[in-house]
Amino acid sequence: MVGLMQIMIYMLSVYLIFKGVEILQITLMSGRANRTGGVIIGILVLSIAVIAAGGFSLWKDQVAASIGGSE
Repeated sequence: MVGLMQIMIYMLSVYLIFKGVEILQITLMSGRANRTGGVIIGILVLSIAVIAAGGFSLWKDQVAASIGGSE
């Protein structure tokens, strides 16, 4: 059960990072002349996605360790 939870959280982390990169790419490829605001939003979303992915991974490790220690 814990292994399945770890795999699903890793998949969520990868998905978050891919979605952040996708938003940044859409912003960079838009045809508008003034893209500064969009690029800033894209970089912020990517940063938040990476931080969230790291947080989920750390949380998963703590939960797995606590479950493993209680047995």
